[in-house]
Formats: sequence, C-alpha cells, structure tokens
Amino acid sequence: MKIVSACLSGSHCRFDCQAKTRTEIQAMVQRGEALPVCPEQLGGLSTPRPPAERVGEQVLTKQGKDVTSEFLRGAEEALQIAKLCGATEAFLKSKSPMCGSNRIYDGSFSGNVIAGDGVFAALLKKNGIKVTEVD
Repeated sequence: MKIVSACLSGSHCRFDCQAKTRTEIQAMVQRGEALPVCPEQLGGLSTPRPPAERVGEQVLTKQGKDVTSEFLRGAEEALQIAKLCGATEAFLKSKSPMCGSNRIYDGSFSGNVIAGDGVFAALLKKNGIKVTEVD
C-alpha cells in the first residue's frame, strides 16, 4: 500500500482549491494500491487557505501567520493513516512545505527552491517510509 498527496489524485485540496492531477497516481488510487491524504486539511487548515512556506522549523503564511502547529498535527494524522494501511511508500507533491521531498520553496514566496523536506515528507522518512517526489 502507498500514500499519495490527495491533490495528485485529483482532489481539489491545495491552498488555491486546485488539484495537480497525475493520471498514474489517480490510477493507483482507483486500483486500490494507494490512499490519498491531505495532511494540511487533516491538520485543520481550510481550503482555500493562504499559501505557506517553511522558514527553518516554522511554517508561515505569506502574511506571516505561524501555521506550524497545524502542519505538525496534520503530518502526525497522515502518518497514522499510513501506518494503519501498512504503507511502505509515499508519492508526494514536490516543493510543498508539507509534502516536498529533498527540495522545498525557500520561505520568501518568490518561487526559489532550496534543499529540504516538507513536514510530512520528513516525518515519513523518519518512520522508514520511502518518499518519492512528484512534480
């Protein structure tokens, strides 16, 4: 079983109410091979919501509001789902402050990318779940 970013499976759950549908991810979900999760929604954030980026250990919205606790809560809830379904692998949305793996936006809201992991991607890796980034 795999966990996937819900936006990649066609769910309109991104901050801007958009999906980033990838047909191969959608097909995995339809075949019952993967479960879609949106850790940001699981953490209590609404859709739509202000864009957010990681700044060190914090996650801040473009307006400067600290949403770190919501991101941490959502990552923990999504990890619990991954464990319950026996997931060994995750396919997550690239560059996201929650799901990005190995590269994320730099916190300046300018589109610049730096090395780093999103909150959920880092937690999955810490728990031995392989993370694959999907653009």
